Amino acid sequence: MDNRPIGFLDSGVGGLTVARELMRQLPHEEIVYIGDSARAPYGPRPAEQIKEYTWQLVRFLLTKDVKMIVFACNTATAVAWEEVKEALDIPVLGVILPGASAAIKASQTGKIGVLGTAMTIQSDIYRTKIQALSPEMQVESLACPKFAPLVESNNYQSSLAKKVVYETLRPLVGKVDTLVLGCTHYPLLRPIIQNAMGQDVKLIDSGAECARDISVLLNYFEINRSRSLEKTQHRYYTTASPLAFREIAENWLGMAIEVEHVSL
Repeated sequence: MDNRPIGFLDSGVGGLTVARELMRQLPHEEIVYIGDSARAPYGPRPAEQIKEYTWQLVRFLLTKDVKMIVFACNTATAVAWEEVKEALDIPVLGVILPGASAAIKASQTGKIGVLGTAMTIQSDIYRTKIQALSPEMQVESLACPKFAPLVESNNYQSSLAKKVVYETLRPLVGKVDTLVLGCTHYPLLRPIIQNAMGQDVKLIDSGAECARDISVLLNYFEINRSRSLEKTQHRYYTTASPLAFREIAENWLGMAIEVEHVSL
């Protein structure tokens, strides 16, 4: 047993899609979440800067005595996960490998699409991981630089969001049977993405897949939180406006939360 919380980091609110899935699967576990919305999105930034910011988020979570860190951000996973994982003596998970594995299982035709930020797509990490596991898979990657800002600005249900999504995804329509949502912000746009791609295309939420891996690792390391403990106290931190973060978070999580501002 280990009753310390699980740390989540993301460039903003997108990682809440992973946190929500963990709460659903493991309701007795406690979460400390830090979203770097003041500097979101990470996708267009240079790799060294993303690495620097990610380390700041990691160090913040370590001050909260977390037992595990989840990179609930595909861009940070692509750029910094390997380095952080090697440096720490607690488990560190990323969202990319679980998403890649799930896409392979889901695809009937071997034609997989990957959506991501500019940096995630530039890193080519999804195609590399997918083809390392299953070389015959054909992978089409597409950068979607406007998607995360739509979510961070709370416009993910707007007519603008629909227009942007439809225009961005046009090159992939009809070409893939499985589509990886390779940024944790994208599940908030899921209904529009599904409509744009067609109902037959299977959408893979890399964050939801990651939550299953968290469960496996907690069991493996025997660091589950005791089920006999009182109610969980999740904690949320943002580098930007707590009000803006809270509005999106409460809508997505379906519960009232407290959000604290933090300067890194």
